[in-house]
Amino acid sequence: MENNLLFEFTLDKTTKTVLIIREFNAPQALVWEAFTNAELLDQWVAPKPFTSRTKYMEFKEGGKRFYAMVSPEGDERWALQEYKTIRPKTYFKMYNAFADKDGITEPTGSEWEYTFSEQNGITKVTISIYNESLERLERILDGFTIGMKMSLVNLDELLASLSK
Repeated sequence: MENNLLFEFTLDKTTKTVLIIREFNAPQALVWEAFTNAELLDQWVAPKPFTSRTKYMEFKEGGKRFYAMVSPEGDERWALQEYKTIRPKTYFKMYNAFADKDGITEPTGSEWEYTFSEQNGITKVTISIYNESLERLERILDGFTIGMKMSLVNLDELLASLSK
């Protein structure tokens, strides 16, 4: 199957920012739901063979998602996300930080901004990720890049199955 959908992944170390622009062959409402619903997030957001397990999530301004990436051996890598701004179906901003199993976060994290738009049945998602620390960004960059690209393939598969 030929895929002509846009996929850009760029890094700017001077601004400590990663920019991802990705198109999906699915309606905007469905793509939005996949990014904002814990049950759906857990089906795609972890690169295989890892899985995602949400302990709790409240998608509202000031709400949080606490989840783990779980390895096949059962090792957990926790993160806490706090939703800052939400404009339904079009935009949300959150703060993300790695955490321990009790939700105690590391001192630095990243701000994520998501923008959603649709044209002719194709939904474009723009994700801007600002890291507070260049050291943190460089430490996670290789694994993050591979993992994010794999996760977005998972999302393609999930959207295709939900669109049937």
